[in-house]
Amino acid sequence: TARGQEAPAEQGWSPQISIGTPVLIPEGYVEDLHARLGLYRRIATLEEAAEIDSFAAEMIDRFGPLPDEVENLLQIVALKKLCREAGIEKVDAGIKGAAVSFRKDHFANPAGLVAWITGHEETAKLRPDHTLILMRDWQDPAERMQGVRYLVGELTRLAGEGEGQGNP
Repeated sequence: TARGQEAPAEQGWSPQISIGTPVLIPEGYVEDLHARLGLYRRIATLEEAAEIDSFAAEMIDRFGPLPDEVENLLQIVALKKLCREAGIEKVDAGIKGAAVSFRKDHFANPAGLVAWITGHEETAKLRPDHTLILMRDWQDPAERMQGVRYLVGELTRLAGEGEGQGNP
């Protein structure tokens, strides 16, 4: 840390993402427990979109079309990478919208975040505890996933814009 490098514990943190839909490999899809556990271990190492797509293709080849639960799981894996890039610690989404907490209550581009919230002032706000709230009507789980992908994508883009600006 004194050398300006990230401590190992900082590199391995994992964002928490809850969208209110099942995210698992169903027993009926992969019946063998050891095979299922092996797939979970492999999923834990996936980061890049190409790796996720390749893994999905392999699962389709081995076990047939992906159930919704597996699709959700793979989308969450992709979202986690974006969350790490944006410094998002936690995303809780439900039928009324989403709450986003930032790692160590810090966002790389506070001015950009304020401008984004201002552009969405009817539906977005920043609470005093630094939690971003986005109000939506997401009754449909697929619509909720799409909304969370949009929100996390926007925050990742904003964070990237702020990294070169010398923000603390």
